[in-house]
Parts: sequence; structure tokens; C-alpha cells
Amino acid sequence: MSDLLANLNPPQLQAVTLPPVHALILAGAGSGKTRVLTTRIAWLISTGQVGPHGVLAVTFTNKAAKEMTARLSSLVPINVRGMWIGTFHGLCNRLLRAHYREAGLPQTFQILDSADQLAMVKRLLKNLNVDDEKYPPRELCHFINAHKEQGIRAAQAEAYDSYTQKRVELYAEYETQCNREGVVDFAELLLRCHELLQRNEPLRAHYQQRFQHILVDEFQDTNRLQYAWLQLLAGGGARIFAVGDDDQSIYRFRGAEVGNMREFERDYAGDNVIRLEQNYRSHGNILAAANAIIKHNRDRLGKNLWTEAGDGEPIRCFEGFSDLEEARFVIDEIRELIRDGLSPTQIAILYRSNAQSRVLEHELFTKAVPYKVYGGLRFFERQEIKHALAYLRLLGNPDDDTAFLRVVNFPTRGIGARSLENLQATAHQLNSSLYNAAASLTGKAGQTVGAFIGLIERLRQETARLPLPEIVEHVIEHSGLLQHYRTEKEGQERLENLDELINAAATFIDDEGAVGEGGALVSFLTHASLESGEHQAGQGQEAVQLMTVHAAKGLEFDVVFITGLEQGLFPHENAVLEGKDGLEEERRLMYVAVTRARQRLYLACAQTRMLHGQTRYCTPSSFLEEIPEALLRKLNRRAEAPAVPAAGSFGGGYMQGEAGGFRVGQSVEHPKFGLGVIVAAEGRGSDARVQVNFGSAGMKWLALDYAKLTAV
Repeated sequence: MSDLLANLNPPQLQAVTLPPVHALILAGAGSGKTRVLTTRIAWLISTGQVGPHGVLAVTFTNKAAKEMTARLSSLVPINVRGMWIGTFHGLCNRLLRAHYREAGLPQTFQILDSADQLAMVKRLLKNLNVDDEKYPPRELCHFINAHKEQGIRAAQAEAYDSYTQKRVELYAEYETQCNREGVVDFAELLLRCHELLQRNEPLRAHYQQRFQHILVDEFQDTNRLQYAWLQLLAGGGARIFAVGDDDQSIYRFRGAEVGNMREFERDYAGDNVIRLEQNYRSHGNILAAANAIIKHNRDRLGKNLWTEAGDGEPIRCFEGFSDLEEARFVIDEIRELIRDGLSPTQIAILYRSNAQSRVLEHELFTKAVPYKVYGGLRFFERQEIKHALAYLRLLGNPDDDTAFLRVVNFPTRGIGARSLENLQATAHQLNSSLYNAAASLTGKAGQTVGAFIGLIERLRQETARLPLPEIVEHVIEHSGLLQHYRTEKEGQERLENLDELINAAATFIDDEGAVGEGGALVSFLTHASLESGEHQAGQGQEAVQLMTVHAAKGLEFDVVFITGLEQGLFPHENAVLEGKDGLEEERRLMYVAVTRARQRLYLACAQTRMLHGQTRYCTPSSFLEEIPEALLRKLNRRAEAPAVPAAGSFGGGYMQGEAGGFRVGQSVEHPKFGLGVIVAAEGRGSDARVQVNFGSAGMKWLALDYAKLTAV
């Protein structure tokens, strides 16, 4: 027993050896929560307070469940295989498999993953002749899952308008179809299990008597239904040992309810709240910054991280002139760190939005630094980017059958698999491309494929005189991609990536200047292919880790770079518009980002960032202001970086009212937007830009380096 409890600090020891009571363990980042959870189970079993079969341990990931099982095996000499340790979904599946008849399920019921669920919803909408533009399948999946996670069936769902009423009816049809086919989605596993325990008193009593101790990891990530499920199981006298950190609750968009922790404290834990505040991961300055940031959130349960490891290095803070300069600084620092002997796998670059990875990936590629995108795809491999590039490839080469097949029916335009089979057979007979063979199709297939050919021809004509960034922007908008992703519930990230593709085109022109044979579009597509195909690290190769802050939760690295620390980006403008709750979730996200670093932390921002292919002026994140100056080492800006003009002024090296030979009040013509009048001008050299009023086309800021303006 002394071996089991050895090396626990006093609060950890107190938590592990609590009597059989409900308890809330507030476990700060890096405070050893997994150790406390597994040692608590081992201690309960070793002291004879409970047998292995009387324990229920709930985690949020299969990886965490496996880690807990492995640690437990090393602590107590028992067979842990039969123990109920797993995720909410895994445990509910286990219970439903054992009681499938009572749950109204076939013995061999199948589980739909998110892709399967989406496919089923699409099939349902098609069978019912429902317009999938008006009722986007992804959004309908989200609607169904959100209701299930609140414990609401279609029969209980409320509708305050005709649109929502139709979605409720589709939810009911979806339930009927799932029951008919004997399948359940992830949300259904939990809801079906909760309903079974709620209505079947003998079964509920059996499990309430069996599980005497219920231990829950990452309690801050529970949703309403998960908490209700735990309450049902604990109704027979079981004790809940909940471990979590309200300061790391960052999954509100998935239904996580941070308020569950305060509710649990009030209804169950009472005075049995233990704070694990000693951190075993990070140096003191990093923790001091994290504490300083998170204290601005209200309604916290409250704790203050500290360490015996000493203050460590100051936090390095860099403000670059542009997002490209920010990326160059980050990658140059990384190269120095690697030269000094640090393993690339111990370096992480974090960003708030996936779209930010593009400029970082470009610089890593250019400097030949191996990297991996953790939990996601590299920029040029993302679905929406590949779709946009396929349209662009068809402009340059209509005989590109791979690009043709990728987007001929995306967004959907009624071209079925049978039509495409006929087209491919015709192309084979004629020994021609699919594009050319389309003219031979007749009937409905001929009409729908012909309309697609017409779209490509129209796009080619409309973009013939446009500069590269505007070609990309025009194609994204008029191909239907923009509208398609606007209607998706979670399409915002894809829209940001498409914006970043426009930025990539603008940067490509800036970097390359003169382009090779075939013109700017062909050169850019070649560049995209090369960059997507190469510098991702191979299997087993050491590589720098790139990831969103959400993906970084639970991970730790010797050196962490947090990039894009600007208002509107981090904190994200969508969250800020939600008010206090949105801003506080963003602050928790920043807290998670900071506490990923063990030894060295970099905070980076840019004064200008490309948006929609044009320069946007930025202000530093409010989170930077929340960190005491004494903790920071501010790194000098590059000498050549020009100052950013104050709003409404043209100071700091910018020419007031004139830029690149153009002046305010001058009439100009643009190949896409037509005639306009310059209403503002700023910058010089490669930074020169003008704001033009194009009348019906609206106001546009245009960078003179690539906007083909002519004076009238």
C-alpha cells in the first residue's frame, strides 16, 4: 500500500484516499489527474472497499481508456479486462449489447459513424424528394444529434416555425428508418441506453447495485444527457468521483456543458472539492501567464497553478508586420532550435483556425523542415481546396478527367452515377476526354452534363482578363462552392480555407513575380501540386507538429508557438459576437494553448494579415494584454517592417491620398468590377493599395501589385 501511495503530493493523496463519498477533483493542467484516477481505483480495490466488477470508469477517448487500463494493470494484481472502463459511447454499447431485446434492438445492431449517418440522411432526403439545398444534410445531422444529446426525441421536439417543423418531421423519418434498418448513431447509443435504464426499473436497480464507485474523467466535457445518465446509475447509492477542469472546457460547440461541474458541486460533492494545483509540466513563467489570463473569467470554481520547477525562461513575444513575416520568424526559430539539438517532435505550432496553417506550411516547405498536421489534413489536401483546384484545373485543361469527375456533380447538380458511367463508356469509345465526350450525351444526362460544361466555359470567359487572385475568387464564388459551404452547419472553417486559397494565389504572385510558361494559373496549380505532395514527414520521421488549439488539448511539448494572436482571430470574432460566454470559452482555449508548453513559449501576431486576397490591418489579441509585462521578452520587429497606419490616417511612411501613381478622386476601370472612382489610397511599393467605389459592385480595396486597374 505504501508503494501505491508513494510520491503522491498531499492533495493527490487526499483525493486518492477519500472515504466513499461523492467528490469533485479540480485537476489543473499537468497536475497528474490520470494518475489520481487510476490510483483511486487501485486503492479502492486493494483496500477491499470494492471488487473490480463494482467499478465503472468513464473516459472521453478510447486512448484515455486504454491508458487507464494499462496503468491499472501495473498497480494491482487483477485481471482488468472484465472491468467497465471505457468511453460513454463504448459503455452504452456494451450495455445495449447485453440487453438488446429490452432496448428494442436487433442482436446484431450496427453503429453508424458520422460519415454513415450523413450518407443515410442524404438517402432519406432523396427518397422523400426533399430539397437538400434548403435542408442541407450536414445541418440536419447536427439538428438530430443536438436534440438527442439533450434527451429529446422527434416526438418531443418543439418547432416555432414551418422550417423547424419540417426538420422535426425529417428527424422522425430518420428515427423510423434507423429502427427499420436496425442501426444506431453515436448519439442514439447514449439516448437509447438512458431511456432503457429510466423505464426498466429492475435493470436499473441491477446496475445501481453493481456499480458502487463511478469515476469520470474530463467531467467538464460532459453534456446534459451524459450527466443525466451518470445520475441514473448513481441513484442506488454509488459514489461519483468526478475529475475535471472547468478552465479547460472548450467543447461548447459539441454540446459540452461547463455548468455541469458547478451543478455537480452543488448537488453531490458539497465540501468534498479537492484542487490539484501543483503542475508537473511547465515552468513557472508559463503557469503565471496562464493564471493571469484565466482569472479574467467569471463563475470559475477557481484554482491557481504552481510548480517547483522554477520560473524558467521568459515568454517570447513577436509582432511581425505581416502573417508571412510571422511565419518566417517562427520557422527560423524552429530551425535554430533543431540545430541546437531539440527534437522536431517536441516543437508544436498552434493556431486558432485551420486556415492559418497554409502560410506556415508554405514556409516549412520552402525551408525544408519536415512537419505533420496533427489531427487534420495539410492545406492543399483539404476537401474544399481540392474541389476549388479541380475547377481551376478545368479552366486550364478541360481534358483533365480526374478534375472533371471530382466536381462534375459537386455541388450536386443532379448528375447520377449511371449518367457518369455512360459518359465514361462514350469517352472510351471515342478515345476522347470526358469533357469532349459530353457533347455526345442525349436526354436528361445530356442536359445536366451539358449545363456543367456551360458553367466551365462561362467561368473561363469571365476570368480571361483577371489577375490570378481574382480568378480564384471568381471561380470559388460562381462555381457554387461558396454557397454550398455557407449552408453547411460547420462550413465556416471550409469557407476560411477557401479564403486562404485566394491569399495563397496573391502571395504566389508576390513571391514569383514573372510566371512560367502557361501563365499564372498553370504555374500556381503546379505550385499547389508540388507543395501538397512533398514535405509532409514520412512514417517514423521526426517532424514539427502543426495543429489547432482544440486538437492540442491533452498534449504537451517542450516548445510551443501560439500564432495569430490578433483580435478577431484569437479570440475569434464569431465567439466575441456571442458575448460573455463566447469570449470566456475563447479565453479557456488560450489557457489550454499556453499550458501545452513545458520549457519555452512563443506568442506571435501580425500587424497585417491577408483576407480574401487583400491586406487586413490587425490589432494584437486582448489576451496578450492580460499577461503581465514582467513575464514577457518582446522580440524586436524586423527593421524593414513599415509601420501600420492608424485607422483613418496615412502616417508612418504611407503616402496620404496617393498610391502607386493613382490618387483619390481618379476614375479607373477594372476588368471584373467595371468603372469606379478611387475614394482612398495608401501605401507604396508592394504595399500600395486603393479603395475604389464601383457603384453596383460596391466598395473594394485592391492591391495595386496585382489588380489590373487602368486610368480613365
